[in-house]
Amino acid sequence: MSALKDQLHSDLTTSMKARDTLRTSTLRMVLTAITNAEVSGREVRELSDEDVITVLGSEAKKRREAAQAFADGDRPELAEKETAEAAILAEYLPAQLSTEEIAVIVTAAVEAAGAAGEGMKAMGKVMGIVSPQVKGKADGGAVAAEVKRQLGA
Repeated sequence: MSALKDQLHSDLTTSMKARDTLRTSTLRMVLTAITNAEVSGREVRELSDEDVITVLGSEAKKRREAAQAFADGDRPELAEKETAEAAILAEYLPAQLSTEEIAVIVTAAVEAAGAAGEGMKAMGKVMGIVSPQVKGKADGGAVAAEVKRQLGA
């Protein structure tokens, strides 16, 4: 079992003993998502820490999007709950890259790909270089926006 998954199980037990209902429900939800990821596909597999981080990132993104939708729909109590769940999940994710750090990585990728001046044709080439470097550390939309900006789109 991955170390991160062990940590999630341990923290679930601790939150249950402390009667922290929000943390307990959030950790149960993410552990269920991890189990679903393990059994999806043709054969059951054990997720690595990197795979668990991918699932955590996906679940955190769902919470942020739901919080925004509830806020837009004038449901502040539900938006607050989703935001709190996202904050709990964020504790298990790697530190997120700042806008400046993303810009530096994209600039290096544009140079490495020789994509300067090619415009949007080089988007896939640059994203192929950037994506593994920022996986789990930055929102894909923010990265894509920076690539577009640097490629002059």
